[in-house]
Amino acid sequence: MAAYFIQFKRVYDAVDPTDGERILVDRLWPRGIKKEQLAHSIWCKEACPSNQLRKQYHAGDIDYSTFAKRYFSELENHPEALVPIMQRLREGPVTLLSAVKQFEHSHLPVLKHAVMQALHLEDQQADGNEFSSAVCFGKDFNYWG
Repeated sequence: MAAYFIQFKRVYDAVDPTDGERILVDRLWPRGIKKEQLAHSIWCKEACPSNQLRKQYHAGDIDYSTFAKRYFSELENHPEALVPIMQRLREGPVTLLSAVKQFEHSHLPVLKHAVMQALHLEDQQADGNEFSSAVCFGKDFNYWG
């Protein structure tokens, strides 16, 4: 099983050579940050909590536990949102960038958990198997006459 490395960093922190691929994972563009400052990063807002969920949490309408469960459910319903992060993790370390001040009470741990879970599931399904299409071996089975 492959080892994957995800770390969290504030978008305002300096770039470090150990960051690997830097991915902004905030739904809204961070205040005070120019696009040029993140020119070598990707913005993966599709993997962020929906606007409705984000607003409910920030307004205090729901607690962190409820937020985390609902956000995880959103990610389960839209697994394609995780693909850009998963692809980059397969290539090396990833740093998830956000403007949040307290990582432990944000969307970041939930996102990390969802990404790691999806990667490990893919790894288990592919373990020892090489994927190929049936058409490649069709002539060997004489299906087409």
